[in-house]
Amino acid sequence: MSIKAINEEFLQQVESLQMLIKNNVAGLFGGNRKSKTFGSSCEFADYRDYVAGDDITKLDWNAYARFDKLYLKLYLDERQMHTRIYIDASRSMEYGKSKKAEQAIKIAATLAYLSVCEMDKVSVYVIREKSLEEVISGIVGKEAFISNIHKLNEIEFGGDSYISDAILPSKVGHGDGMSVIISDFLTDNDYERAIDHLANKKRHVFCTQILSREELNPLTRGKVHLFDSENINKTYRKHVDKEIAKAYKAALNYVTGKINDFCAARNADYLLASAEDSVFEIFFGKLVEMGVLK
Repeated sequence: MSIKAINEEFLQQVESLQMLIKNNVAGLFGGNRKSKTFGSSCEFADYRDYVAGDDITKLDWNAYARFDKLYLKLYLDERQMHTRIYIDASRSMEYGKSKKAEQAIKIAATLAYLSVCEMDKVSVYVIREKSLEEVISGIVGKEAFISNIHKLNEIEFGGDSYISDAILPSKVGHGDGMSVIISDFLTDNDYERAIDHLANKKRHVFCTQILSREELNPLTRGKVHLFDSENINKTYRKHVDKEIAKAYKAALNYVTGKINDFCAARNADYLLASAEDSVFEIFFGKLVEMGVLK
């Protein structure tokens, strides 16, 4: 089922959000645009000895006057970053009246907008089974964002997802931007290899785990018949009492803590968000607490 999350009202909210946080982004979009290679930007980096054939317009004549030796000025090269956003489109993302899926689309759209405002390229993919489906490809600028972002409304959620099997064969680029994985991560399938792969590519990895209010704090008690969201053939009959609820909470803390620790060990960011959180609560609340926004 597709989710109609992107509309004019939401886009106005995102634009307002960008104006409020402009120049206050510390982690996700800060300080990653300068290449370690040398090029033609205006920011001075270093000197090196002049070699015959070098561009003489980059000679430092003041240094020559002082040291009677020719030195070449080196400048940092400006590189355009590429933000790649991966949305888990599995069946479990529809749990909670599809609010998890809607939240995933809204977070993806917000991060895409913040990226194009930094003049980065943006691509958005859907993880479906063991493959990636490209929804938006390499857009640059606000006009391209407005023209393409409604495509996220057409994403169909259902089936299973294998995050690592989908991402590993894809082209991601080396050290050229941020990779965002948006999922509930409630799966037996492997996702760790994908995070390792992206981190080894020197990309800024940002994992966003979205859970519904019912998943974060279930209120169900008594005899219940439970169905596995990822595998409809798996069912469970339980009498949910206080002890079962306590055990569930401990298991949830273990799962979220495991992802958090795994990301931290790889210098990746991890965010746990409720499907019911507003975009403002996420970006001005949770991301401020993380130190991503100041």
